[in-house]
Amino acid sequence: MYIVMKNKILFLFLMILLSACTAGQAAPINLAAQATDALVASQPTASSVDSVGNSTELPATQAVLPTATFTPKPPLEEGAWMHMPAVPTEIRDSMRLVYEHGLALGNDPNRFSVIGDCQNVSSYFLAMFDTPDEFSLGTEYAYLQPTIDHYQNSFSRQSLAVKGGFNVAAILSPLRADPKSCNKNESPLDCELRTWKPSIVVVSMETWWSEKPAEVYDKHMRQVIERILETGAVPIIATKADNLEGDNSINATIAQIAHDYDIPLWNFWAAVQPLPNHGLSDDNFHLTFARSFFDDPVRMKSAWPWRNLTALQTLDVVRRGLMEQP
Repeated sequence: MYIVMKNKILFLFLMILLSACTAGQAAPINLAAQATDALVASQPTASSVDSVGNSTELPATQAVLPTATFTPKPPLEEGAWMHMPAVPTEIRDSMRLVYEHGLALGNDPNRFSVIGDCQNVSSYFLAMFDTPDEFSLGTEYAYLQPTIDHYQNSFSRQSLAVKGGFNVAAILSPLRADPKSCNKNESPLDCELRTWKPSIVVVSMETWWSEKPAEVYDKHMRQVIERILETGAVPIIATKADNLEGDNSINATIAQIAHDYDIPLWNFWAAVQPLPNHGLSDDNFHLTFARSFFDDPVRMKSAWPWRNLTALQTLDVVRRGLMEQP
């Protein structure tokens, strides 16, 4: 009986297809609880939740930093996030402490990681900055070149925590990790943090289940942010361009999390508001595409150049702030 049940669970798992980045809705995974329980490691762990809400465990690495333990602040005023700049203007002292601690733990000051779904795959997002002929800063944005030089090879890295169909719950689940690159019982998030040892982590999770409330997104995203902070890396959290949930509750949640943890907010939503259809394709989820030549006015009418530009600008502000450079 045990063998039959085990084979049934294995068959169900093999039949699951990771959804590509569709209109902001990831297909849920239906796995028996026994399959999740079997992944619990015997080593000390930090509690997490998998992509269907089952308890899983994340391998413990370092103790939680005193500077990374925050109490929730009063809620932001309704709609306040809509008036926040696309690119952050300052870095808090608490993040400098996290960064310095991370360097002491072995994080690389010349590396960043990306955590996200299909809107973050390197073929579209940031990779061009590792290939000089694939982008143009023009005169206006030439000041960003030192940041490009500083993070060479991170831009085109294929993150172990980026994949079409990923959502903020899936990156916490060992069931979604690459078995060729990740340890047993290791989530995609932990795997990326361990293998690349970034000092900065860009978290951009657009894909979500439309029927799930923002409170569930909030719960998982806070786990992600706290996990990153535990490793001494500084998270950058991004808003999304779409509003598939209908009430902008996900972006409001993201801004509140940034506020609570004093982490940099990349308000990408604000960057695309002036564009035709706010930078969205006909499905109101995917971004309009053009190559990242920032001195070409025609290309700058599309969303993807602005996504890459404002992401680079945010990295620039964060790098300078952490290193206390003007």
